[in-house]
Amino acid sequence: QVQLVESGGGLVQAGGSLRLSCAASGGAFSQYPVAWFRQSAGKGRDFVAAISWSNGYGGYKMYADSAAGRFTISRDDTEVFLQMNSLKPEDTASYYCAASRRGLYSRQPDDYDIWGQGTQVTVSS
Repeated sequence: QVQLVESGGGLVQAGGSLRLSCAASGGAFSQYPVAWFRQSAGKGRDFVAAISWSNGYGGYKMYADSAAGRFTISRDDTEVFLQMNSLKPEDTASYYCAASRRGLYSRQPDDYDIWGQGTQVTVSS
């Protein structure tokens, strides 16, 4: 059974950068698509970025419009990373990584069945 643990969150000023990590233990993690979602107070869980299983070229990637050009998702066999640059106050949220054992590479949280506990990102203006 794969378990996911996020790290790398924190407090940063607007314009700064953070690198989130999603570390996996157990199971066939390298074969699962993985996504990052975020949730701010009083709102639903929003898609940020996703990466497919490794295809020899680092995997297919897709981004929310709000993340494209600023965030980069990447992975190795045991971790998925989210490099976040040019951070804005509206990026403040709890960030969650999620994996899909069904192999669903999508923007929908319901397609992912393994979730981490989340890491808080706070961007000050």
